[in-house]
Amino acid sequence: MRAGRGVRRALAEAVREAVRTGHLAPGTRLPSSRQLAADLGLARNTVADAYTDLVAEGWLTARGGSGTLVADRMNTRPILARSAAEPSGDLSHDLIPGNPDLTAFPRAAWLKATRRALAAAPDDALGYGDPRGRPELRAALADHLARARSAYVSPEHILICAGVSHGLQILSGVLAGRGARNVAVESYGLDRYWGLLAAAGLKTPLLPFDTHGTDPVPPVGTDAVLLTPAHQFPVGTALQRDRRTAVVDWARRTGGLVLEDDYDGEFRFGRLSVGALQGLDPDCVVYLGSASKTLAPGLRLAWMALPPALAEEAVAAKGQIDSCEVLSQLTMAEFITSGAYDRHVRAARRRYRDRRDALVTALAQHAPKVRVIGTPAGLHTVLALPPGTEQRVLQSATRQGIKVAGLSRYRHEGSVNAMTDALVVGYGVPSDAAWPQALSALMRILS
Repeated sequence: MRAGRGVRRALAEAVREAVRTGHLAPGTRLPSSRQLAADLGLARNTVADAYTDLVAEGWLTARGGSGTLVADRMNTRPILARSAAEPSGDLSHDLIPGNPDLTAFPRAAWLKATRRALAAAPDDALGYGDPRGRPELRAALADHLARARSAYVSPEHILICAGVSHGLQILSGVLAGRGARNVAVESYGLDRYWGLLAAAGLKTPLLPFDTHGTDPVPPVGTDAVLLTPAHQFPVGTALQRDRRTAVVDWARRTGGLVLEDDYDGEFRFGRLSVGALQGLDPDCVVYLGSASKTLAPGLRLAWMALPPALAEEAVAAKGQIDSCEVLSQLTMAEFITSGAYDRHVRAARRRYRDRRDALVTALAQHAPKVRVIGTPAGLHTVLALPPGTEQRVLQSATRQGIKVAGLSRYRHEGSVNAMTDALVVGYGVPSDAAWPQALSALMRILS
């Protein structure tokens, strides 16, 4: 008999599709797991586990004495039945990139960690504290970064901040204070980061961009480079091996700095994670990471692994007291050291991988002319559209109640090498139960 996670996922998706298209109407009683397993030649546990997944997602209901039924509230209209011009009413699917599934936040495990951390915390932990952040968290992060991201730093050179934007704001001040003038940035990215650099009086020359992604070696006169090498936001490419070593060699040779935003570094699918750039040379790379994507942005927890020569200046720029919420720091430290963080990240990685796989499969079936760009990783992917259609597709998405971004939204105003029209689709926000409907709505505007 066949078994395995791939068969289980395929069976669950087949049932979802049958419900979506009306082949299985609400209230329909499904065969028992034993009967269906015998009919399909599968292991019974595979069928039972698929049923369990679908019950948890809200597609099916399991009632004692009545068996397993299709849920009454399921929308069974065909996936492409609604006209692209038909408004969706109050329905809204948030596919804006950059946010995780907040319904999956590990509330129970986080609460347990909070209780343990608070019980073990010394009295002085509730004071103003070290501006670098709680020592418990810095020690936990030093171990985690070495183990999970191949980034090497001593706890005393870690600085806790309230988000990557906060960390970049601190670094911008330090660089400007050192007399820096130019921080090269990627052609596509977040304009708020470019704005933080500009607010400190720094210019943001653009790095070249080609079919292999960002070419990170900057022009002469550049003092630092801001990169997202693990999963470039938003294009989705990973920095190639020869380019990783080239930008570190540039920093060594010129005395420049590489500012590494480890965006989506924990969420790489299909192969082993690529280690952080910082591991190639901790003396010239500043590593920036956060819990915003792995847990929740509302925690306001981020960190910088700083070169020793830069650490004291960054601490001074942050301020004389720890401005980040102490209880969250203590909880995060306990969450990491107990192993709960690793378990949560592994579960989240599987969830987002499955969503991306479902998106790729749906495109092959319903929109084969739409091409997926980028590395299988992270909370978003880029869909290349036919030339000249990006704005039209965005307008259709708005009518359908879909929140999605166009690639042009993230292009630096000085960029001359524009990519093709494309959508940047975030699959992190919808819950597991809402994702199939969001995917169906997306297919309607792309077909």
